[in-house]
Order: sequence, then C-alpha cells, then structure tokens
Amino acid sequence: MHKKFFVYILECENQSYYCGYTNDLEKRWQKHLSGKASKYTRAFKPKKISASWELDTKSQAMSLEAIIKTLSRKQKEKLINGEIAIDQQLKNFRHKTINIKKLSKKILIKYQQPK
Repeated sequence: MHKKFFVYILECENQSYYCGYTNDLEKRWQKHLSGKASKYTRAFKPKKISASWELDTKSQAMSLEAIIKTLSRKQKEKLINGEIAIDQQLKNFRHKTINIKKLSKKILIKYQQPK
C-alpha cells in the first residue's frame, strides 16, 4: 500500500493560519486540538482545517508546506477559497509541478472544532 501525505492549513482562534504536513490528517488534527502538535497551536487553538491537499511523497509535502509558508495572508486566503490553484503557486515559486488532490469540503467539515 502506498503511503499518502497531507499538507494542511489551520485557522486558529486568533484568526491566523498555521500550515503543516502529516501522513495522518485525523491523528494530527487531534494532536493540534489537544495542544500536543506544536507550540503555536498550543498557544493559539485551532478552530478548523481550512484546506488540505493529498500528496504522493513526504518530499512533495515538505516542498508544498515550505511554499505555502512563504505566502502572504491574502495569498493563503485565495488559496483556501480556490481563487489560486496550488499548481499555479508551485510554478510561480519553484518552477515544478506536484501531483496534488484537493480534499473535498465534506471531508474538511468533520475537522471543524466543535463550538
């Protein structure tokens, strides 16, 4: 079985965005909620996963995460809203293409923190 990797963007309680990668999105989300995933999300609790992408390799996930972290808040919001395609960002920043599958909004809904 081929292992998949995910890059994700969280919206935090202070309205900031946190970007990371993992090979198990559900487990990582639970760690963020419990404050055990990162110092940042321990301080600024995540509200929801705003966007995520499935990739074929860890290297691709790390590259995409690095690219997203270079984006401005406005660019991240456009990415989340589908106004900018991830492949367009990759070409602009790294001049290469990565095979990325956007996860459906239905899947993301289950990752919203209960109020």
